[in-house]
Amino acid sequence: MNFNDYRRHDATALAALVRAGKTTPLDLLVTALTRLQTVQPRLNPVARLLEKEAGAQIEAGVHGPFAGVPFLLKDAGHDVQGVPTSYGSRAIRTKAVQDSHYTQRCRGAGLVIFGKTNSPELALKGVTDPAAYGRTSNPWDPSRTPGGSSGGAAAAVAAGIVPMAGGGDGGGSIRIPAACCGLVGLRPSRGRISEGPGFGEVWLGCNSQGVITRSVRDSAAMLDILSGPEPGDPFVIAPPPASFAELAAQAPRRLKIGWSTASPIGTEVHPEAVEAVQRTLTLLRRLGHEVTEAAPEIDGATLAQTFLQMYFALIPAAIDQAVAQGARAADFEPLTRIMATLGRGQSAAQVVTVLEQWNGFARALGRYHQQFDLYLTPTLASPPVAHGTGDPPPLQMMVLKALRASGLLGLLSRLGLLDAAVAQIARDNLRHVPFTQLANVTGTPAISLPLHWTAEGLPLGVQFHGPHGSEGLLLQLAAELEQAQPWFERYPRE
Repeated sequence: MNFNDYRRHDATALAALVRAGKTTPLDLLVTALTRLQTVQPRLNPVARLLEKEAGAQIEAGVHGPFAGVPFLLKDAGHDVQGVPTSYGSRAIRTKAVQDSHYTQRCRGAGLVIFGKTNSPELALKGVTDPAAYGRTSNPWDPSRTPGGSSGGAAAAVAAGIVPMAGGGDGGGSIRIPAACCGLVGLRPSRGRISEGPGFGEVWLGCNSQGVITRSVRDSAAMLDILSGPEPGDPFVIAPPPASFAELAAQAPRRLKIGWSTASPIGTEVHPEAVEAVQRTLTLLRRLGHEVTEAAPEIDGATLAQTFLQMYFALIPAAIDQAVAQGARAADFEPLTRIMATLGRGQSAAQVVTVLEQWNGFARALGRYHQQFDLYLTPTLASPPVAHGTGDPPPLQMMVLKALRASGLLGLLSRLGLLDAAVAQIARDNLRHVPFTQLANVTGTPAISLPLHWTAEGLPLGVQFHGPHGSEGLLLQLAAELEQAQPWFERYPRE
């Protein structure tokens, strides 16, 4: 199959072609690999190739709803037995002892897994620039980031290597790259997709696995494949009233949708991000939905700070676990080690307090959804940023490195003397992505849709946020918007 024909089909359509005998899994794999060879030097979306494994999978026979469709896993949380899951780090090289449940379900659906996509170290950033594998670039403008942490996945889909790819979302890591690359990114409810068998809940329940796609129907079909409990999962979420694919094919009822374009942490929101929401509001009104400017009664600055406290607190544990398996702490990136030192300065009581505050945010959001079916915001506070925009200033890094080397950084952190500095780091870290953490902290689903392109021709998604378990409703609205304002035929310029 030539590339132009390949790109004109989503995963659902490619699988239909295989079933009809109009193409073969091997032909699709060769097309995907050829496309990868073309764009890898310029965009660097793939960290690890599994070409031999994919060939063996095809030779053994592929079956299922997506039989023969090429697929890429994320190199974070998507384990393949006998292959390292490096989490974007040169320090982590331990081979996975078994497939993750996510990988098992992808294989069971017939997806042909031929590689793992690039991710920032420990999936900690909203950009994708690991020292281990190099920076990934945005297909719409290679001088800009594709977002993160599932940035390699989004770049691979936007560049036409695969019609969809695996991702994970612990603070916006599916929705941010989807918004940067003109794609669909659904973050499912906490517990919808198993994190096992290696994990129960990742990032204290903030993370959800999922996919980045070009079509709503692919997102719905993959949620059917990936969702459902596995033995030992922490809890079981109620199943939908019908399959997600069936729900997505049904028109939504007329909805009450609240919206806001104000940054919850008080930072600037780019006019293009505001315009993205305003254009979406016009479309929603035309479709008969009721829209009202209203945000949940949540202190966004406090939510952001507690999110970063959790984020810092988990890094030392991740490093300690890697070291216990043979990694060297010195092989982690300098910024990762600095954040780990800050994390070690937090007490257990502080972490427990964070979790108690998260319960308050979830209750407030629950009250909001008693009045509004969904909540609309920009996904990003600005168009995709230029490479290096989110890096700490060189002087700040120099000071932090010196403090860490002297041992003063940990001491000052334990004494609470860096609280103001950490708050500023949190504000700086999230200023381009202040809208996504609400879903992670509260465990609720949210979806980014490619409904806006800037005057420069860059994609800029909008986000719909729903109550726990409302993926079906989000997919219904997404499908209606996709039909009203199609995006599938929009491609990056070569």
